[in-house]
Amino acid sequence: MTLKIKVIFPALLAFGTLQAQYTEEINSNRPGMSQSAFAVGKTIAQVEAGINGVHEQHSILNSEANGLTGDLAIRYGAFDENLEFMVDMQYRADQFQDAIYTYNRGDFSRFTLGAKYLVYDPNKYYDPKVNIYSWKANHKVNYHNFIPAVAVYAGFNFMTKNPYTFPDDKISPKGVLILQNNFGKWVWVNNLILDKIGTTYPSSGLISTITRGFNEKWSGFLEFQAYKSDYYADGIGRVGAAYLFSENMQFDASISGNFKDTPGILYGGVGFSWRFTANYEDVMLPGKGDREDLLEEDKKKQEKDKDKRKKEREERKKMLEQEPIGPEPQGGN
Repeated sequence: MTLKIKVIFPALLAFGTLQAQYTEEINSNRPGMSQSAFAVGKTIAQVEAGINGVHEQHSILNSEANGLTGDLAIRYGAFDENLEFMVDMQYRADQFQDAIYTYNRGDFSRFTLGAKYLVYDPNKYYDPKVNIYSWKANHKVNYHNFIPAVAVYAGFNFMTKNPYTFPDDKISPKGVLILQNNFGKWVWVNNLILDKIGTTYPSSGLISTITRGFNEKWSGFLEFQAYKSDYYADGIGRVGAAYLFSENMQFDASISGNFKDTPGILYGGVGFSWRFTANYEDVMLPGKGDREDLLEEDKKKQEKDKDKRKKEREERKKMLEQEPIGPEPQGGN
């Protein structure tokens, strides 16, 4: 989650324009489970993948499961800078053991197709003014940062009968309201989720993620996820870090655990994110770019220096014209 903008590696500013969704560094949702409000950018394709070790133990049923999960998300921006399409899947393979049986299992525990759209970006036309006379004024709390970017996600779950979901779970809608605040080096993302809508066991949930950028390469995150339905309810905490290998690739690692023992869950894994940007073209939006004021100031300074040099030349010329001309030297015989 570059970690999401949801990461927070500083982006270089465009020359004289306002950039839309595209950032100089990759904008990944990994390694957390929340979605950032911002899309990858028009014509940008992005792959986010990871592998996790899984350990589950149920204290009442006296059962245990150990195995691996493979996660894959493919994101693509199309039609509009604010629009993104996504396929998100997880395949799980494990060995399940209880007091009587031991057997191997394997199937998709998640397979979702959907789209996300950025509805509101509070910084799109925001132009903060710098007070050159007051350090205090420039460092006071900026309440504008408390206004979140808002996005919506809508998709469908495609599931078959398997050991990782309830028996009647097949095709069902999913909706997410996404809120994102940027506080300098900190980013706070909240997802409000309605899942498996219209099924026997619809669920609701919340994912809240705090991300901090430590420098241009490293960032870390803390995350809490809660979900509730008549079939299953739980709360899970996550912690992890991401390393920006290049502007288009990120590596990450994380660990997750829940707060109960029916079952107790422990995940640990690594992953990467990579994006393809060859087809991307800058999108020019109305308004001033962040560097335009600096360019105007530089232009005015150059014009002022030019006028000053012109005035100095005219004054020297005038002084030369006013100087008395002495007698011509007399030649000798």
